Amino acid sequence: MATNTNRPTSPHLQIYKLPLTGIISISHRMTGVLLTLGLVLFVLMISAVAGGSESYSAMQAMMNTWLAKLVLWGFIYALFFHLCHGVRHLLWDAGQSFDKETLNRYAVVELASSLLLTLLTWLIF
Repeated sequence: MATNTNRPTSPHLQIYKLPLTGIISISHRMTGVLLTLGLVLFVLMISAVAGGSESYSAMQAMMNTWLAKLVLWGFIYALFFHLCHGVRHLLWDAGQSFDKETLNRYAVVELASSLLLTLLTWLIF
């Protein structure tokens, strides 16, 4: 019996290019997880404030490191990205913007809006 070497293969990431909307969807889930982890970090920060001046000083020293600042701005970007994607879901719930061209255009608007909101926050604070 001869084996058929010309048969179709299952699409996988090496041959199948994920569309922008798929990448955005996966990113939305990832930012949800990151926001949950960031909320735990926020609770630890609040407990440090409630713990007295020594724990507050230690928390403040930790927050002045470049890594903590990077994590903070990553959290803020994740928050705005998640918010913008949530607005997009509201549009979908209203039954709008399901054609491919609009989906891709709104995905780009979503990315640009979340980046712009993060930059505006950076300028304000």
